[in-house]
Amino acid sequence: MTEVEIEKENAEIAKAYKELLKVSYQTLSKEDKKLIREAFEVAVDAHNGQRRKSGEAYIFHPIAVAKIVASEIGLDATSIAAALLHDVVEDNPDYTKDDIERLFGETVARIVDGLTKISSLSKDADVSTQAENFRKMLLTLNDDVRVIIIKIADRLHNMQTMDSMRKDKQEKIASETLYIYAPLAHRIGLYNIKTELEDLGLKYTEPEVYNDLLEKIQDSKAEQDSYIKDFSKVIVDSLDKEGLNYEIKGRPKSIYSIRKKIVKQGVNFEEVYDKFAVRIIYKSDFKNEKFLAWKIYSIVTDHFRPNPTRLRDWISSPKSTGYEALHITVMGPKSRWVEVQIRSERMNEIAEKGYAAHYKYKQGNAEDALDTWIDKLQEALESNETNAVDFVEQFKLNLYSKEIFVFSPKGQLKSLPKGATPIDFAFSIHTEVGMKTKGAKVNGKLVPLSHELNSGDQVEILTAENIKPNRNWLDYATTARARSKIKSSLKAEKKDVAEEGKEILRRKLKQLKILLDEKSVNEMVNHFKLKTSLDLFYRVGIGTIDNSMLKDYASSRSNMFMSYIKNRIRKPTAAPDIDKDEITSKYDQLVFGKEEEKLDYKLSTCCNPIPGDPVFGFLTINDGIKVHKKNCPNALSMQSNYAYRIMQAKWIDSTQQEFATQIKLSGIDNLGLVNNITEVISSNMHVNMKSISFETDDGVFSGKINVVVNNINMLKKLIDNLKKINGIDKVTRV
Repeated sequence: MTEVEIEKENAEIAKAYKELLKVSYQTLSKEDKKLIREAFEVAVDAHNGQRRKSGEAYIFHPIAVAKIVASEIGLDATSIAAALLHDVVEDNPDYTKDDIERLFGETVARIVDGLTKISSLSKDADVSTQAENFRKMLLTLNDDVRVIIIKIADRLHNMQTMDSMRKDKQEKIASETLYIYAPLAHRIGLYNIKTELEDLGLKYTEPEVYNDLLEKIQDSKAEQDSYIKDFSKVIVDSLDKEGLNYEIKGRPKSIYSIRKKIVKQGVNFEEVYDKFAVRIIYKSDFKNEKFLAWKIYSIVTDHFRPNPTRLRDWISSPKSTGYEALHITVMGPKSRWVEVQIRSERMNEIAEKGYAAHYKYKQGNAEDALDTWIDKLQEALESNETNAVDFVEQFKLNLYSKEIFVFSPKGQLKSLPKGATPIDFAFSIHTEVGMKTKGAKVNGKLVPLSHELNSGDQVEILTAENIKPNRNWLDYATTARARSKIKSSLKAEKKDVAEEGKEILRRKLKQLKILLDEKSVNEMVNHFKLKTSLDLFYRVGIGTIDNSMLKDYASSRSNMFMSYIKNRIRKPTAAPDIDKDEITSKYDQLVFGKEEEKLDYKLSTCCNPIPGDPVFGFLTINDGIKVHKKNCPNALSMQSNYAYRIMQAKWIDSTQQEFATQIKLSGIDNLGLVNNITEVISSNMHVNMKSISFETDDGVFSGKINVVVNNINMLKKLIDNLKKINGIDKVTRV
């Protein structure tokens, strides 16, 4: 570069720095400006000579990130300084975390360190490593939420300046943005940034679609402006008459959200009816905000007919992001439905700036929603969930989910994701309540634990000391908190059964003159085609591995030659002992329908499902049942055109499948007989009683019991125990 070019670039850097101070949302004190200046000087020095792919000086990137943090998110001087320094430690070995702490204090150093850790995570990771990295990134939330907020700003600027990158890199970064960063920005209340991240994500993942929609939106802008003018004309006199200080603006929906509507509703651009919303922003003191919002609502609905099913009152019950507004959909001019958002200036700032504005107006909020959310998040992160991909998918569901509000019997309000069940509600009250849930009442009526809750429901949880979570609960639970607690409980139960199984195995092997040691355990793990010693002990505990199977193992063991050949072909690996925290998640069997039947099937070649994938069965005319992934490219057309041929399907661990069966009993009726029968059933481990009915006729009784068991051995054990009851004559399986 020539001297003139260097001078010109330095002038541009100085100009960008001055703009940063000018656009700050917070009022900066002298100390604040001094801190930001020092951070800027260190950043300039650390990135001296470094350039971005586009060729511009690297320092423009941290300044741009600091600008986003200062104006669009509205954070304080500490955050602006940390944003300027966010790449210093990673990009320049001359600067360490200790240097940053010495120069700028502990808080800035902690934030920069958190950002450095995130950046050092593997860039070219596979899906599961990427998911694990995401989990680690979220762990930094508890250190300081500003780490994630600055990281989102960093990602936004990277997305804004990706044009000079290779196409494959653009696609990878854009996909990751849509997968992780946009949902996070949404959850933290940064709606404007979320929208921009989604639009930019679409620009690089589906450029043709993006450009086509962008062109159509620009073409329809004049029509949109004229429509908002027509809408305003109708209500402006009534609003002015009430002496309200307000402004009416149109807000176009994002390209990404319009694209989502087009795909979801199967319509074209012209048929999407709510391509923009009308926003009424009014001035008010905190005390009168709610009253004025409903006054404006009343005026709007006097002139335009509202859609009663589309009223959203986020003022009485703010979203857990802190968002407050009144949303109504009304029949506007030209008989078009239009969404009207009514917000005070304070509410509007919170919607646009997220938590920065939330803190500015803190006195109006009894509870800090961000802290509550971080506490919940920390609980989910610290759970000993083994599958990172599952964790991320579940977490994303909770990030993007719409909210419902339900009440406890005493009127306490709880926010839950849409689709939540009484199990989720129970765990949101307290872990102990969740663990002991026996049943639930919604609006005074008993409901199944799988019942989907709706906003406004009053939910009462019934508990019992002898209850513990079972596997079915995972089908009902939707929140990360409930699922992680249930999984932990099932894991602990599995370990208890495995401990018992280990002792049973020791006794049974003793009869076969075999010692239970590491060598024999490894041999059995291989013989029964398992993965860990825990699996082996668990299967013995529940009776899946029985005496005859152990005898087969003993006889194959005695044949030294066969054993030698087997060892040559498949050398046993050391199986971890019961103390290890490893449990197989082995989805090896596909079952269909609510009854979970085993049927013949073929895997479709269009999407190649593998065990563990979410799938459904499709009944073909000539080929029997074909199994497709739920996100198969052909799934939408099959489900819309041939819904009657779709079958529920899921992968299960064949050792943990449950079977429903009926037992018939007969005998002589006597006092307490029914009590004795139910006692025997409830004391039998792993047997779940579904229904029971008895009839007596002149001293002779007959009964039917429907039970669910894991395998035939459990059923035999139960039948044997029932036969021992005094008065029972006959027990048979139907």
